Parts: sequence; C-alpha cells; structure tokens
Amino acid sequence: MTGDDVVLTNLDQPLFDGSGATKRDLVDYLDAVAGRIVPALRGRALSVLRVRPGQEPFMQKNLPKYAPSWIRTVNVWAEASRRQVSYALCDDRRTLLWFANQRAVEYHPALFLGGHPTHMILDLDPPEGSDSFPLAVRAALLVRQALADAGLAGAVKTSGAKGVHVFVPVPPGTGVEDLAAATRALAARAERIDPDLATTAFIREDRAGKVFIDSTRAGGATVVSAYSPRVRPGVPVSFPVPWEEIDRVAPADFTIHNAAGLLGDRDPWAELMPEARPLPADLVAEGHTIPVARVQAMHEGKRRARARRAESP
Repeated sequence: MTGDDVVLTNLDQPLFDGSGATKRDLVDYLDAVAGRIVPALRGRALSVLRVRPGQEPFMQKNLPKYAPSWIRTVNVWAEASRRQVSYALCDDRRTLLWFANQRAVEYHPALFLGGHPTHMILDLDPPEGSDSFPLAVRAALLVRQALADAGLAGAVKTSGAKGVHVFVPVPPGTGVEDLAAATRALAARAERIDPDLATTAFIREDRAGKVFIDSTRAGGATVVSAYSPRVRPGVPVSFPVPWEEIDRVAPADFTIHNAAGLLGDRDPWAELMPEARPLPADLVAEGHTIPVARVQAMHEGKRRARARRAESP
C-alpha cells in the first residue's frame, strides 16, 4: 500500500501488546489528523517514540541514515552527549506517514521554533493511582487562576497518559532564561493557592501524594504534541479540551479509534490557543529568585547521600 509516495507495510500487525490496535489504525489516524498535527510539529526538531515488534519502546532523536532524502533535518548540539543530533522536521503529510510506517507512535517536538521558545508549559503530573486524573485537572485549574492573576492565559490538553498540559504562548524574542524563570514563578504561585493539592517538589519522595507542577519544560525539553498518540493501553491521544470541559473528560475518552471523528473538520488546539502576551516583569523577577529545580534536586540528593553515609555504621 502507498500513501503520498510512501510505501506502507505490515499494516495488519498489532501495534504493540495491549494496544487493541493495528499499525493500520495508527496510519489511518495520523493520516486523518495530518492537517492538525503537522502544524504543531512543523519546523521543530522532532523526537519520536517507536515500538518495533518484540522490542521495548525506544525514543529516536537522530533521523536514521536510511530515511528518505526528502525529509528535512536540523542539526542541534546536545550538551549532555556532547554531539550533534540530526533531528527530523515533520513539515508535511508525507513525512508524517513515513514516521507512521516506521511505527512511530508518539511525537515529541522541541519547544523552539526558529531558535526561539514559543510557549510557557506547565506539566501537571498527579500521583500514582487509577483515580489520579481528576487531581491533575484540579491542579491545572490552579495554574489557570495563577495565569489569570498575572494577566496571562493558556490552552489545556490531556497528556494522553495520566496528566494535563497547559501551554501559554509567548511573543517572539522571549528570552529562554526569563521564560524559565517565569515558569518557575507561575508554578510557585499555583502551589501557594492550594499547597495541600499541588507541589513544586522535584524530588518524588518529597511530593507527599500531591500533584507535581513541573516547571522544567523550558529550554531544550520536549512535550508530546497535541493529537499525538501515546504508547499506552488503548492508544489514547493527547487531546485539547476547553477549560470549561476539562473536569468532564478522562484520558481514555480520546483514542486513535475515535479522536479523528471527534475532531471533524476542526482544529481545537489552534482555536483554543490564546494570543501571546508579554511575560509580566514581576513574574520574571520572582522566578529569578527561585532555584532551578533540577540543579536544586541534584544538590539535595548529594546532601542526603552524604547524610546517609554519615549515619551508617
């Protein structure tokens, strides 16, 4: 079978164990929503989570050497591995279908476009438990209130797993360090509204069963795209929802089997995204007084390790 000059193979194979779907279901879904997901991916360095038969899922950053020459790429220096990574740019339907045929289930675009960040992102990660999603929703509403208090607004989507993502568009030219600082401050303000529900504690053992407001997505991080499937039972989809309806849905409501039909001809992620507004100076200033979570957690981890060694006989 071919689609847009892409040869599609083994379409009747199971997508992965527990998926309740075939590779054909993945291809058909991504083809149906190409006009919605490609704009969210276009121009952004792309990482994908692939699932090959008999193997564990793996994240692919470098575009394979066997990829077609027509797939555009961008080279990005990876400080952690000290090497150049050649990322794909999923700029059109043909590239998307090629990735689908490669069994790329999840699509994680970079948060930069043209070298500049485009959104402030808050990732609401609830504690483990089958009934944890409503907690993430409640925490997202705290974030919404903190945004409104700061004169900002964002759009919300299910993560497709157990959490919720809030995206806040920022104007072109917003500095990365200022964006990271504003994100930390916004998370801290949301936590202060209801500290019994939400926490900014980066170390898991310090969260005490609360929803973690993850403010570390600025910079070189990625977040799963709107409309991207997830490697989860039933293959749920990260789906945009109006704020007024977020407390009436569950992640399993949106899957590769029904999401395209629910969308119809609409693109709610584009429709619900507000206009970008400048980051308030007081929010940025407050954030610069808050330690970077990963760095603080690293130092705290070393301190606790030293304390344990000192206590051991």
